[in-house]
Amino acid sequence: MKLFSILAAASTASAHTIFVQLDAGGKVYPVSHAIRTPTYDGPITNVNSNDLACNGGPNPTMKSNEIITVQAGTTVKAVWRHTLTSGPNNVMDASHKGPTLAYLKKVSNALTDTGIGGGWFKIQEDGYSGGNWGTSKVINNAGLHYIDIPSCIAPGQYLLRAEMIALHGAGSSGGAQLYMECAQINIVGGTGTASPKTYSIPGIYKSNDPGILVNIYSMTTSSKYTIPGPPIFTCAGGGGGGSGPVTTQPEPVEEVPVPTQPEPVDSGCEAAQWQQCGGQNYSGCTRCAAGFTCKNINQYYHQCS
Repeated sequence: MKLFSILAAASTASAHTIFVQLDAGGKVYPVSHAIRTPTYDGPITNVNSNDLACNGGPNPTMKSNEIITVQAGTTVKAVWRHTLTSGPNNVMDASHKGPTLAYLKKVSNALTDTGIGGGWFKIQEDGYSGGNWGTSKVINNAGLHYIDIPSCIAPGQYLLRAEMIALHGAGSSGGAQLYMECAQINIVGGTGTASPKTYSIPGIYKSNDPGILVNIYSMTTSSKYTIPGPPIFTCAGGGGGGSGPVTTQPEPVEEVPVPTQPEPVDSGCEAAQWQQCGGQNYSGCTRCAAGFTCKNINQYYHQCS
């Protein structure tokens, strides 16, 4: 696609991201092997869309005919990159701060199940603590997203949904950017002693959830952040799933108006859809590609949409 080519060729820090590989049992499988990777690295912003399950829609995904065998009770690593050909130093723009999450869905056929609907349970989450975000950890760790596979679940085929949520524009409704892909896996060695409580995708998030609609620029190192979605499932939590760490949203902080700064001088370059095009202290491209306009998400971040 034209926009994908523009992004891939960009010399500045890249905004979007894709779950491109899975490291299971110490083996890093090839890019797109058993993963439904998209042809464009953009986000899903409508939490009520069926595309929230395994991506798609504005980011058409490619089918895979492979299934990766994963041992229950082990830790796998989802590998994130800006594009399918990016290296470990190009994961996602550092401004894209937010939580990381992972879900499983037991299916009869991992090659054909769309992922849409019920059957999902959360197995990993990492939000905000002491000024550090889950996405920042993945970026600083060369794109590696660690996910523990429960030992107590039943063996069989599953969809593994890895997700990163960018909250730089989440101060207004629809501003959160959700990135996710599904890997097709076959879990072996599980005891099957637990039956996790499951949830539907779409359905796990609401547009006004405090972890989806949030102004991260008003947060301090001591602020609490509510990770969106259902409770995390753990084997110690029994059949209903573990309670996991749950935090409360801080009381709204009255924002002090900040004097606006002049927009950067147009350098002649163009920003693609969803890329930053302005904001306080921003010095990159301020002109959007044809068909898009630069919208003020907040004082720090304007984007082409």
